[in-house]
Amino acid sequence: MQKGVLYPAAPQRMAYMAQLFPEDALEMYLIIRNPAALLPIFHSVAQDPEDAAFWGGRNPQDLRWSETVASIRSAAPEMPITVCCNEDLPLTWAQLIRDMAGLGPHEKLVGGFDLLHTIMSSEGMQRFRAYLGNQTQISEEQRRRVIVAFLDKFALEDEIEEELDMPGWTEDTVDYLTEIYDQDVEVIKGIPGVTVLAP
Repeated sequence: MQKGVLYPAAPQRMAYMAQLFPEDALEMYLIIRNPAALLPIFHSVAQDPEDAAFWGGRNPQDLRWSETVASIRSAAPEMPITVCCNEDLPLTWAQLIRDMAGLGPHEKLVGGFDLLHTIMSSEGMQRFRAYLGNQTQISEEQRRRVIVAFLDKFALEDEIEEELDMPGWTEDTVDYLTEIYDQDVEVIKGIPGVTVLAP
C-alpha cells in the first residue's frame, strides 16, 4: 500500500514478466482480501505509516482492488488473471490448486482441505472426510455446499472472527468498507480477461 494504492508496482512488474517470457502462456493468480481486514495489517507494518505516504490523500473507502486488477490487465493485456477472495479460500482452495496445476476436478489432491482444517473442529473434519469418502462422484459445487453445511455446525468461531485494530475505525466503518469490497468484486468480474473464482 503506497499513497492510497494497493500494490502500485504490480502492473509494471507483470509487464516486465510478460516481456521476459514472450513465448510463454503466462497466467496470474491473485488472492485479494477485504481492505477492512487488510489495511490495519498493512498500516501496522508500513515503513512509513504517516498519512501522506500511506493514504496519499485518499480515504479507506476510496481503495479498490478493481483499480489494481485493471492496471495489471492494461500493463500485460495478454496475461489472464484469476482472482480469488481470501475470505472464500477454505471453500475454493482445492479448485484453486487444481486450476493452477492443470488438474481435473476429480483427480486426487493432497492438501485441498488444509485451510478448512484451520477453521473447523477436529470432529467436524473427521466427519467431513468420512462423508466425502462415501461420495464417488461429487462436483466442486456440491463439495462446497457440503463444506458450508459442515462449517455451520463445526466452525471454530475464534478462527473465523478477526480482531481489527485501526485508529478511528468503528464497526460501521468496517461494515461500510466490507460493502464496498463486495461491490468491487462484482466490478472485477466484469473486467475482460479476468476470472473470479467464487464459491
